[in-house]
Amino acid sequence: MEVFSLLILALESSAKPASAAVFSDDGRLLGQYYQNSKLTHSKTLLPMVEALLKNLDITISDIGIVAVSRGPGSFTGVRIGVSTAKGLAWGAGIPVCGVSTLEAMAYQTPEQDVIVCPVMDARRSQVYNALFEWRNGKPARLCGDRAISLEDLSIELKGYSPTYLLVGDGAAISYEFLSAAGVSCRIAPELMRFQTAYGVALAAVNAKSVPAVELEPSYLRPSQAELSFLTPNP
Repeated sequence: MEVFSLLILALESSAKPASAAVFSDDGRLLGQYYQNSKLTHSKTLLPMVEALLKNLDITISDIGIVAVSRGPGSFTGVRIGVSTAKGLAWGAGIPVCGVSTLEAMAYQTPEQDVIVCPVMDARRSQVYNALFEWRNGKPARLCGDRAISLEDLSIELKGYSPTYLLVGDGAAISYEFLSAAGVSCRIAPELMRFQTAYGVALAAVNAKSVPAVELEPSYLRPSQAELSFLTPNP
C-alpha cells in the first residue's frame, strides 16, 4: 500500500447532504462519499466512513486526524457529525480538528475577483453567513461567522462594489433577495455550492487539531428547545 505523510478523515453533516472523505496533506483527495437523501445522518454517516475506508484499503489506524464541520448548521446534523468525529478519534487515539462549516465551503470555491459569500438557511428569516476573499492560495476571512437577516446582509453588501459568489443551501433564496436589493451576486455551480467533506479536509490542513475531548460544536445561537425553555410561560 502507498505510504502517505498524513491522512485526514473528514466528515460533513451540518445540512441536508452528508459526506465523508479521505485526504492526504500533500494535496490529494483519495476518496469521497456524498449522499443527499432524506435519510438521517445517524443512518448514513458512519456507514459511509466504513465503506470508504474499506474501499481505500485502509483502517482508522492509518488516519492521522479526524476533521469535521463543527457548525454552524442544523443542530441535529452538527451534533451527529461532532459526536461521530469524537468517537472515531477517541477510539483510535488521534486528534480531531473542528472547522467552520462556512469556511470549509469557501475553501472548495477557489475563485478570484469575487467575494465568497456562504449562506446557510438558518430559518427565522436569517442565514448563517461569513465573507471570504482568496489571497495567497487560500480564503481570507473578512468577518466572523454569524446569524444575520437577509435584509441586514443586503444593506451591508450594498456598501461594497465587488460581485459576491453565493454558496450553501441558502444560495437560491439569498440570490433572489440580494439581487432584488441591488447587490451584484451569482450562485456557484452545483458541484461547488453545497457543503462537502472535501472542503472540511482543505480547511483542516490549515487549522489546529485538539484532543477529542476538547471538540465542541458551534451553533451560533440557542436551539428552539433552549429558547422555549428560557422563555417564561405567559
